[in-house]
Amino acid sequence: MTGGVIATRMKNSKVSFLFLATMTAPLLQWSASAATQLQGAGATFPAPLYQRWIAEYTKGNPNVQINYQGVGSGAGIKQFTQTLVSFGASDAAMTDEEIAAVKQGVVLIPATAGSIVLPYNLPGVATLKLSREAYVGIFLGKIKRWNDPALAKTNQGVSLPNLSITVCERSDGSGTNFVFTKHLSTISPEFKDKVGEGTSVTWPTGVAGKGNDGVTALIKQNKGAIGYVEYGYAKNNKLSSAQLQNKAGEFVAATTASGAATLATTQFPPNLLRAWPSDPDGKECYPIATFTWLLLYKKYDNGQTGEAVKKFVDWGLTEGQKFSEELGYVPLPKEIVDKGMEALKAVQ
Repeated sequence: MTGGVIATRMKNSKVSFLFLATMTAPLLQWSASAATQLQGAGATFPAPLYQRWIAEYTKGNPNVQINYQGVGSGAGIKQFTQTLVSFGASDAAMTDEEIAAVKQGVVLIPATAGSIVLPYNLPGVATLKLSREAYVGIFLGKIKRWNDPALAKTNQGVSLPNLSITVCERSDGSGTNFVFTKHLSTISPEFKDKVGEGTSVTWPTGVAGKGNDGVTALIKQNKGAIGYVEYGYAKNNKLSSAQLQNKAGEFVAATTASGAATLATTQFPPNLLRAWPSDPDGKECYPIATFTWLLLYKKYDNGQTGEAVKKFVDWGLTEGQKFSEELGYVPLPKEIVDKGMEALKAVQ
């Protein structure tokens, strides 16, 4: 073989390699950018569960990239209304006025449920029972010390310290705020008059933290503290939570069973999956439990995004429910899953 032939072949090989490299690079770039991007934002209440869903779902669906930011229900509703996200999340669902402001239409899907507990920081006090009068009084700032007679009355045999109570609450717009203040307003006319219900309220006492995690941190850092968070946050941080007196007069701890009993009392209005059991009947009911909602657009501007959201939510309502209990949530009853799946059909 002559030198000229070899040189020609080498030249041709280089041309072929360069051609393939030039053609392959755009294909690789296109493949990487072909993954559907979903962005969600909202409630911190379900954030640990949604992060678990995302991790598990994307294992089997690597063509979808999902990011969820726990910014609070209020901020989540705002971002959803401004179409800055693919889906929102809220423990307060959305009001009729908020829904009307979304031109694409809204579909509310209950995604999971959980109890709002009152964790406390009292070393040596493993069990604490709070009457309705007592926990309302604490959050109104009327009961200021742990050895108050109203607390001693329901905790006979427990050595409650002569220690100031530090009330810990939310600083941000919050669905947890909404559910908790709705319950307190339902059982106490005084609380309803002085504080009221809402995602943001003016508390008469206490210190504030951002998100469920922020309130949890405040409780852990302050001896004598008490606050309100989703049960999973207390469980995962090994904080004791009070048994609360329910409407039937029973002192009930937050468990999967007591939360499920409360949710079973919920009555949804026709054609709208939005309701809260603000003061449930039943001896076995834990008094403060709620659904938490995913906020979806009825009509997505990008059909690929809409289809990806539907598939993810479908998976969450079915396969995703098995992760609820281990993270401190209450799995949805089958009838609620069925209602959610039916509502999901309206998303385009």
